Order: sequence, then structure tokens, then C-alpha cells
Amino acid sequence: MEGSEGSPRLDRVLAAHIGELSRSRLKALILAGQVFVDKAGGAVPVRDPAYHVARGDTIIIDVPEAADATPLGEDIALNVVYEDDDIIVIDKPAGLVVHPAAGHATGTLVNALIAHCGASLSGIGGVRRPGIVHRLDKDTTGLMVVAKNDHAHASLSAQFADHGRTGEMRRGYLAFVWGVPNRTRGTVDAPIDRHPHAREKMAVREGGRAAVTHYEVREVFNGHDGKPVASLLALQLETGRTHQIRVHLAHIGHPLLGDSVYGPHFKTKASQLGSQSQAALAELGRQALHAYLLALEHPRSGDVLHWESPLPEELLLLEKTVKAAL
Repeated sequence: MEGSEGSPRLDRVLAAHIGELSRSRLKALILAGQVFVDKAGGAVPVRDPAYHVARGDTIIIDVPEAADATPLGEDIALNVVYEDDDIIVIDKPAGLVVHPAAGHATGTLVNALIAHCGASLSGIGGVRRPGIVHRLDKDTTGLMVVAKNDHAHASLSAQFADHGRTGEMRRGYLAFVWGVPNRTRGTVDAPIDRHPHAREKMAVREGGRAAVTHYEVREVFNGHDGKPVASLLALQLETGRTHQIRVHLAHIGHPLLGDSVYGPHFKTKASQLGSQSQAALAELGRQALHAYLLALEHPRSGDVLHWESPLPEELLLLEKTVKAAL
């Protein structure tokens, strides 16, 4: 290093010298242990982007060859609810990422679909998202539809964009939340954008994209003191923003049980649950959200198709234990 790079931070020094790599890519290489400082005893990996670079330091970067962006089929079991030549509907389990992304290059729903459907999946979504017209978070369970050809992809994309305003598209969710909303039925109409500080999160922000969530209280659960502590809501979306349900429910003061991202300050409320409910929530280890309802017009026949998915076992156990405290 010549000493004329300005800031002595390692990531900024590298950015000043290596224009062909973005700063975020350089930071990722540093964190992955691919950047070394040549010391007297040999090259030592430096994993701190803020490492203070001294004048005269020799820095070595090991840039791995770019991985093939085309995902491969993998033998991952799928719970297929419906399938024909145009669409496939699956009941997604918790822990399954929908498509390859940073940190999840393999083991995704797309890898499973490629193995199951072969080359028939629609290519409109690009090589990393063949057939994908909507998503569920990694730890959200429930119904998803995938397009098996470009005609189906175009039809389904239009239906999802319309969100049932003029057609038959419906998406319903069941959510276990802390507390009980003041109204039995209500609507959360609040714009969503990236969180101003935590970029991996979303937040209700003025100037964000329009987002509308409708809810209905299905059941109220009391704690061991006999007072309401949680409730089961049925929700329908009028828009489809990233983390929309999680953000909106946290915004109105009723975050999802088990949501460590948008409801971490509600962890203390678990003490108001019975011991069995606390154990079930701890065992759940994720947000208590399930996509239970999907209705749409078939892309080719125009028939209205409707599916419902029961709560998975871990949410049934949570429901059973919180009911036991009634």
C-alpha cells in the first residue's frame, strides 16, 4: 500500500485499488477469510473490514472462481398438492428457501422443482427463479403455486399483481400473534420500505410502497393468569411486499409469536404462557405463520381452483398448548 488511499480501513483501501470488484463483494471476501496481509511469518487472513492498513503492507486477495448461476436439480422431497401440465402447487415446509440467493446456493425449492419437473419450468423468472411467481419466507409454511411454462407464468403473474381486485386470486394466512387487536376485523394500510438502518429488514415508512393487509380475529388465548396473551388471526393480502404480514403485525403492536426479527422485545411475554406453551414456542423456533389458503384461475382452462392446507404439526401443538390454558 502506498499510503495515498485516504481512509486506512481495509475495505476502503481495496475499493480504491480494485475497481472491478464492488465494495460489498470485497467486504464479503474479507469476512470469508479470502484477504491476507503478508507479515514476516507469512500471509495472515484478516476478517475485519475495518482493519487498519499500514503503509507498506502487502495485501493478497484470493478471489474464487465465479460459481455457475444455473441451479441444478436436487433430490428434495416435495409435498405436491396439485399438478398438471401448467402448474404445480406445493405445501412448503419450514426451513426451505424458495430460490438460490446469497448464503443459499443449493437446497432450495427451485432445486427440488428442477429435479421434479425437469426442463418444463417457465424461464421468464430467470435461471435462478424458474417458474417462481411468488414467495414465502424461509420459515413460513404453506401453499405456493409454480408455473411450469411461460403461458402459465404470465397468467399467474398477472393474477398476483391484481391481488384479487378483479379476479379470483386469494391468499390466506393463519398467524399466532401476541396480544389481541382492538377490533375483531381490521385493515392495516401502511407503506413498506427497507429499514433505514438494518437493511436486511423492512419497515413501515412514509414514501414506501403501498401495502394493505386485512385481518380477522379467529381465537383468543389466555395466559396462566386468565388474561388474554395471544390470538389467532386469519389474514388476506391486498399487496405482496417483502415480510408484509410480519411488518404490519409488528406495526400495530401484535407481532408474530416466534418472530425474532420483528418481535424480539415480546420475548418476555412468553412467561405469561403456561409451561407447555412455552416449551412448544421454544420448539417451534420460527415465526408462527402459515399460508393456509390459495385460490386462483387456472391459466389455461379459466376454472377457479381452491386449496386449503391444515396447520403443520408444530403449529397444531402450539395451538393445543395455548388453548389448554383457557
